[in-house]
Amino acid sequence: MSGYFSAEQVSAHNSENDCWVIIHDKVFDVTNFLNDHPGGKKIILKNAGTDATKQFVAFHNPGVLEKYGALCIGVVGEPPKAGAEAPAEAPVDDDDEMQFGEMIPFGDPSWYQQWGSPYYKESHRRLRRAMRAFVDKEIMPFVHEWDEAKQVPMSLFRKCADMGILAAIAGTGHLPVDYFDVESTDFFRGGDKAIVNPPEFDAFHSFVIGDELARCGSGGVLWGLCGGLGIGLPPIINFGSEELKRRVVPDILAGRKTICLAITEPAAGSDVANLTTIANEANDGYIVNGEKKWITNGTFADYFTVAVRTGGEGMGGVSMLLIERTMPGVSTRQMQCSGVWSSGTAYINFEDVKVPKSNLIGKENRGFKYIVENFNHERMGIVIQANRLARVCLEEAIKYGSKRKTFGTKLVNHPVLRNKLAHMSRQIEATHAWCENVIYQTMTMPEDLQMIKLGGPIALLKAQATQTLEYCAREAAQIFGGLAYTRGGQGEKVERIYREVRAYAIPGGSEEIMLDLGMRQSMKVASMMYGAKL
Repeated sequence: MSGYFSAEQVSAHNSENDCWVIIHDKVFDVTNFLNDHPGGKKIILKNAGTDATKQFVAFHNPGVLEKYGALCIGVVGEPPKAGAEAPAEAPVDDDDEMQFGEMIPFGDPSWYQQWGSPYYKESHRRLRRAMRAFVDKEIMPFVHEWDEAKQVPMSLFRKCADMGILAAIAGTGHLPVDYFDVESTDFFRGGDKAIVNPPEFDAFHSFVIGDELARCGSGGVLWGLCGGLGIGLPPIINFGSEELKRRVVPDILAGRKTICLAITEPAAGSDVANLTTIANEANDGYIVNGEKKWITNGTFADYFTVAVRTGGEGMGGVSMLLIERTMPGVSTRQMQCSGVWSSGTAYINFEDVKVPKSNLIGKENRGFKYIVENFNHERMGIVIQANRLARVCLEEAIKYGSKRKTFGTKLVNHPVLRNKLAHMSRQIEATHAWCENVIYQTMTMPEDLQMIKLGGPIALLKAQATQTLEYCAREAAQIFGGLAYTRGGQGEKVERIYREVRAYAIPGGSEEIMLDLGMRQSMKVASMMYGAKL
């Protein structure tokens, strides 16, 4: 963007060979774009040389302008006079009263909208601002492209590593500071002047990062970036030998290598204790044979944190091994799933794979314990993403319903549609409040009690979040109508999220398993710890 133009100057560029339009006071030269426009060139030519903002807003997402920003050649207005000072930018106010976001009702958590909260402080607000700017610039404009390509570029991993995002989502609310260069990341460099001073980092900082990432409206991008890392790396950080951690973790946190968790098999999903992938001892290691299915990131992962059977039947015979893609006998193929396309969901074969003993994670036959200890972290990640995706559906529905008219009335002014928005809002807010409460417990409750006391509530919370997501995706699709049945365009996010609902309702423990587990565990805790008379 370089020039200043009057509306009269723009009006002269109104032909197929010389076509300019004005959108939001910016001037775009769309001459070479005409034949590429998905709606055909005639619709643009009807508005050639004019202010087409109203027509653009009626049929496009704002992110389109970001994607095609190179077509912008200037702005409408007078150039600044020589020697005139540029207008001063408004100071950034990060105090408790600050408004943040677009102020769409329930489109962001309440603490974004002048509501007090005991959970957040200045560093959380600074991090929120930095994350939103990053997502809006580096992720949001490209989500549809990456989803259709069924791949997240490795450049995104490196950008996230440079910010500190990968390190922040790799554990359970604590920064793995021994395995990445804190001072090289944008979030944590600078000590007391950092966006987040590393010793101050807590589980709510992780929450802010996960929540803001999920604004992109794509489970595929979220799982492509975070899915394998968030569940495949914690067992190594928590239970791996120091040699294994030093060899593997730094490259992953730097965005140079990727990892995934490989537990599920064709005949063993939630029933983890009955997995059949075998690791037989041989020389100074193991020979692994078996299959894994529906493995997030498995298509492109460099490392596989694998649950294998090293002992007898049941949970007591399960171990965890780190298997590397370069080991002979490892093969993967991408599965064709309904949603989360860019997450690299894979079917994996292990055929006589030789794995050294040094790649054993923790102790032999203790793998089931490590898997279970990872469940709460995995499920909370799903909860955070699912509830923000539900917010995305609500926010998109309110925005669209505020400009689309039927029978002379905006959609949001039809009582029957406001009723849908109301039910979406109440479920999202209730789920978010429960989520904050549970996160607070992970910071204050002794770790040895968390596995006992939080397993049941987190299982119920996962079912709550995924059922809320399903409800909101369905209702938003009804509000968008046919636009939510079409890939791309104004209903892009809603259409994609609707396809991805099952990816949240089943992995990490299906809703049916979660509901039953939640009550069984809670009743057991009530009797054992509190003496409930049941």
